[in-house]
Amino acid sequence: MSFVRPNRYVSSVDAIRADELVAQGVRCVLLDRDNTIVPRDTRQAPPEVCAWLEELYERDIAVCMVSNNYHTREVCASAQELGCAVVHHAMKPAPVAIYVALATMGVAAEQTVLIGDQLFTDMIAGNLAGVRTILVLPQSQEDLWYTQLFRKVERALLRDVSFEETT
Repeated sequence: MSFVRPNRYVSSVDAIRADELVAQGVRCVLLDRDNTIVPRDTRQAPPEVCAWLEELYERDIAVCMVSNNYHTREVCASAQELGCAVVHHAMKPAPVAIYVALATMGVAAEQTVLIGDQLFTDMIAGNLAGVRTILVLPQSQEDLWYTQLFRKVERALLRDVSFEETT
């Protein structure tokens, strides 16, 4: 598999079943923030994301937010609100922040999945770090100008890949 391609492609984080992650040996979920669990246009995690995170916590799956967002207070506030650890200024696609998150959470790469909404940051970083990767559709259409450019290339690369529907 290409280092750009995700292991899975789903409509949203809440389409990923916590019991399925446990059955696959996942002990830790690394989450991108913007447009993965917090829409850029509202800056607050929706109730379905909060409920999904609660399911992870109930199954003893550790969660760490790994965000490129440079607004440290905003990122840390989101992590605190959601009850998870955080690595900010991640500089994905470089995998260094993924290694930091793995060390912080005390888990091995093979016990971890990274979930994000971008091929060129999240999926590359996760794949380079050796963790499983799950791509989700962005939660809103609002993006930074350069992310909008990358989205066009992403669509071309994903034209032969369909996402799994929410069940």
